[in-house]
Amino acid sequence: MKKNTPHGKRGRPRAFDADKALGAAMRVFWKRGYEGASLPELTRAMGINRPSMYAAFGNKEALFRKALDRYMEEGGALLRDAMAEPTSRRAVERLLTSIVRKLSTGQIRGCLLVQGALACRDSSDPIRKALAARRAATERTLRERFERGIAEGDLPRKADPAALAKFVATLQNGIAVQMAGGADRETMLSAIDVALRGWPK
Repeated sequence: MKKNTPHGKRGRPRAFDADKALGAAMRVFWKRGYEGASLPELTRAMGINRPSMYAAFGNKEALFRKALDRYMEEGGALLRDAMAEPTSRRAVERLLTSIVRKLSTGQIRGCLLVQGALACRDSSDPIRKALAARRAATERTLRERFERGIAEGDLPRKADPAALAKFVATLQNGIAVQMAGGADRETMLSAIDVALRGWPK
């Protein structure tokens, strides 16, 4: 016969803050990538055991997708604020410099959308595709902003919005990779300045 607790009730699993746990998982994935983040490391960072993780978030892939949603929510404001600048060039400058400042002051340097897919095996192809779709969505937002720039006259009519969007997205991803490798803020800001000297007028 099982013994009851002193209050006459059986013990219950300790409650945890799901929001904080998801934030902790996001940081592990951000730092390690999808493949590099082990379940023991994830559950240790989240402060829960594996059964609790499965019950609250699903398997590792489901947890990663929820963490990716959280990451996009936090980074979405940065993109929206930048795209609201009055000209396309100022929008790009604000976006790239904001990324540099964020990565240089945070505990993790780099981008989850880039680092998350590093060294993915074939079995993780759905994750690679999910990350590619998020990067493509950002690029689409950039293209739409540049199309508006042409319509409003701050970009020449001969400008190619798709090519410009690819250029900026490449800069954005390159900055994240460079900073993950230890590049300092001043170097990256100087690189942005050089890149924007050739912006279409």
